[in-house]
Amino acid sequence: MTTTQNPTPSPSRQAIALIGWLALCFAAASTAVFVSIDGWYVTLNKPPWNPPAWVFGPVWSLLYTLMAVAAWMVWRKGGWKAQGKTLGLFLLQWFLNAAWTPLFFGLHHLGLAFTEIILLWLAIAATLILFWRVSKVAGVLLIPYLAWVTVAAVLNFTIWRLNV
Repeated sequence: MTTTQNPTPSPSRQAIALIGWLALCFAAASTAVFVSIDGWYVTLNKPPWNPPAWVFGPVWSLLYTLMAVAAWMVWRKGGWKAQGKTLGLFLLQWFLNAAWTPLFFGLHHLGLAFTEIILLWLAIAATLILFWRVSKVAGVLLIPYLAWVTVAAVLNFTIWRLNV
């Protein structure tokens, strides 16, 4: 009897895992409790290219979905046992993603938030590279996320500089 080293999980296990990845990724949005559109953020000087507030919900919903599917695709290639380092890096970038909102909106530390978003960008780029090595599609799914965080980093820096 021959066994494969990394068997494909059953369809029901794959579905449960996908739901788990979606729940995890969308859980990062829970830090939005620190966002107050009517409060401090409104008083800040912002560049004319600052996206309108209504853009953020749909964009992040799409990005969290893409992130979850990408992580799920990598997980399907051997689970945590085979992809522990790659999925661990994904969790690190997820944590950095979740931490940015409280730094920027909750604590109003624009400079510290900028430093943190640079670390986030680096973690996303490294995750994208590792995902690409496992599944080119999973890597491609992270490209919009990296692009959006690039814009967010430039916006964070610009708002910081306009308000010192």
